[in-house]
Amino acid sequence: MLFQVGGQGSRPTFFEMSAAQQLPASLRAALTYSFGVLALRRPMFHRVLDYEDEFFAFLMLILETHSLRTTEASFSESLYGLRRRAVKIKVKKDDARLMSGDGINHSGLEKRQKVLSVVFLVVLPYFKSKLHSIYNKEREARLQASLWGHDDERFDDTEYIGGEDSLASSGNLEAEASIRTRLTKRIQKIVGTCYPWIHASSEGVSFAYQLLYLLDATGFYSLGLHALGIQVCRATGQELMDTSSRISKIRSRERERLRGPPWLKAVQGALLSCMYTALDYAQTGLIAAVFFFKMMEWWYQSAEERMSAPTVYPPPPPPPPPKVAEEGIPLPPDRTICPLCSQKRANPSVVTVSGFVFCYACIFKYVSQYKRCPITLMPATGDHIRRLFHDV
Repeated sequence: MLFQVGGQGSRPTFFEMSAAQQLPASLRAALTYSFGVLALRRPMFHRVLDYEDEFFAFLMLILETHSLRTTEASFSESLYGLRRRAVKIKVKKDDARLMSGDGINHSGLEKRQKVLSVVFLVVLPYFKSKLHSIYNKEREARLQASLWGHDDERFDDTEYIGGEDSLASSGNLEAEASIRTRLTKRIQKIVGTCYPWIHASSEGVSFAYQLLYLLDATGFYSLGLHALGIQVCRATGQELMDTSSRISKIRSRERERLRGPPWLKAVQGALLSCMYTALDYAQTGLIAAVFFFKMMEWWYQSAEERMSAPTVYPPPPPPPPPKVAEEGIPLPPDRTICPLCSQKRANPSVVTVSGFVFCYACIFKYVSQYKRCPITLMPATGDHIRRLFHDV
């Protein structure tokens, strides 16, 4: 399934290269949406969503390896009728006259270039995605810490029930903090500090290469292609026709390498045929999923709605518990006891400024007299007392 986009010569247009580069991201969005819908009915698909990066990297590893081996192009480039060619530049003046174009010779990809192409197409985007997720978590943690303080500082002044046993257990928990957890937190802090600079540098270099490619100042669309010495060219009609014959030759050569008894060769040949058929259908099905996802996205959400839709932020964490004042009334060990009368609460009511619960008669009398919460000593009035209809 190949697409030819308008243009002249063997050099692809900027829009062809841009579309080929954006296709994996659209494919991932389509697969994520599909598995999210399936997970609503089959919870087992939540495991795929939990390991989304690993699943997509494994899928792209299979597709990119198969595509580079058979068509000498990436999965998305082969769909647009593009091919990767190794660049050989000679500086000699005598040879410059014999070469076509700007002194650049194109040849087939070497094995090393194919392997490194898989690294640039699959491995590096996988690590970039993981770093991006770590950075987002670290940024959310810093935002929560700036708003509510660190988790270990929220309960510093809160009284714990249980006496010496609770203090001993909390001390044991602090002593059991492993080196692995500390190392993980340190790595997250380093990533949170360095990732914005790395991401900005990567995006800046990509923008520079794309701008130069658009202005015909370079033949390399990205830094990765330049480092590998590879240029993307539009495939000729003969090359497109030879692709199917090359694939059949590769598959027949692999069948000839089978060893063993005749029945074992037959089984291995059937398995190879099934695998090749599955790869062909997978390529077609994935592209159909991308176009279906884009069509549904356009159908259900217009451009105006996307631009005017408000940004949805995650809900903030609950505020830290109020601090017990040193001069305030101590909390009883039983949560159902009123701190003022030391009896079981009757007609429970809460002071909204602190969140502690008392008997209505006790807290109303105390607040009317002292104008504060008896435990936290925060200013309060009778308007801050609320009746509770469900006591815990």
